[in-house]
Amino acid sequence: MVNIVLFEPEKPANVGNIIRTCMAMDAHLIIVGNLTFSMSNKALKRAGMDYIIGFDVETEKTLDDFFKHHEDDNIYYVTRYAKQIYTDFDYSDILSDVYFMFGRESTGIPHDILRKHIDRTIRIPMAIDARSLNLSNSVAIVLLEAERQRKFWGLATKEAIKGEDFLVKEKKDNK
Repeated sequence: MVNIVLFEPEKPANVGNIIRTCMAMDAHLIIVGNLTFSMSNKALKRAGMDYIIGFDVETEKTLDDFFKHHEDDNIYYVTRYAKQIYTDFDYSDILSDVYFMFGRESTGIPHDILRKHIDRTIRIPMAIDARSLNLSNSVAIVLLEAERQRKFWGLATKEAIKGEDFLVKEKKDNK
């Protein structure tokens, strides 16, 4: 399974969007540390829509707690300070869990954690003068790469709700 780990996210709308993305990609979400908002926040609910209802978000009080529970796991740290690009790694083994940690919108992942795991830091290429991408967009970019490498295993690759031939049938019905 692909796991998204958010360290002390600050914007409820980002978390709502990330919940929606994780639900749609069948990914697990872990939030580590203190939040600056309530999980019942209006912006979080608006961004997450009805996808947040019943979506299980794991929480860990501190990074130490997270590492105690996940010390042997395959964790990548997403940061602008990494030298390696997120597409340089192989996430394709569907039998192995992979974790992508993202930091606060304002300060990122603590630098001591990044230094300790420097060989597992990854970056999303950006324009030279760009400091960062939006957190929820960054999660989507990295998550979709992992799912692409896993050949979208377990995800619908055809329209399942309205039917595979929905567009063709819709056009015929409107004539």
